[in-house]
Amino acid sequence: MWQTDLVDLDAYFGRTGASASSSLTELHEAHVRAIPFENIDVMLGLVPSLDLVDIQAKMVGRRRGGYCYEHQLLFTAVLERLGYEVRRRMARVKTGPRTHFMSIVDDQLVDVGFGAGMLHPMPLVDGAVVDQAGWPHRLRREGRLWVLEKQVENGWERMHAFEDDVEQLPVDYRMANYYVATHERSPFSRQLVVMRLEPGLSRRLVGSEITIEHAGEKPENSQVENLEKTLESLDITLTEGELSHISSIRGTTAGTHS
Repeated sequence: MWQTDLVDLDAYFGRTGASASSSLTELHEAHVRAIPFENIDVMLGLVPSLDLVDIQAKMVGRRRGGYCYEHQLLFTAVLERLGYEVRRRMARVKTGPRTHFMSIVDDQLVDVGFGAGMLHPMPLVDGAVVDQAGWPHRLRREGRLWVLEKQVENGWERMHAFEDDVEQLPVDYRMANYYVATHERSPFSRQLVVMRLEPGLSRRLVGSEITIEHAGEKPENSQVENLEKTLESLDITLTEGELSHISSIRGTTAGTHS
């Protein structure tokens, strides 16, 4: 049902630098640090394919990124090939619809596709706090829900919430994927989003603004003048046609000169 047998483990490990002997925490961090979070296909007028062969060709073969459905389908397939038991679930981001794809593995929240968010898994323990690349995150119970929160200046900010006992099928993600890629009120259908996370550093491109944030410091915001250079700094290289199309939507300079 999840096309797990189609995963090319050698190619995936070549992309992420992890190996079959890596721990779950090491696999999670390697994936987040190697593969960008981005919605470029949506900006090109496409609904991203959720077929595992297509996801691999894009994220592993072409060394592109993707958003939560692509990240999680690839990562959970890898985990199942390595012998992990995976529970695929869906979360409600803040007050939006339940559209975010996350998973439970070994009674831990596994979430490689939440943008510049989680670097490591989090134990399903009420009140558990895990440092995520320099930004503390917390899981707590709220009735039947598990709520993921991020520590901010004024306390804890709600990220998403999920139920562990509601099973999802591939069709559920296909429906959510279509909504996220096409609905006028989806944040991913209206503006370019690229996010990168590594220890102590978060980089986020949203629309025409790039935000660079070091852990414990105030974010630095600036307007993008050269889209090609900005994307390359975020480990994404596009074809000339792709770059021209996105630049025409955003109104930024596509070429190598600002």
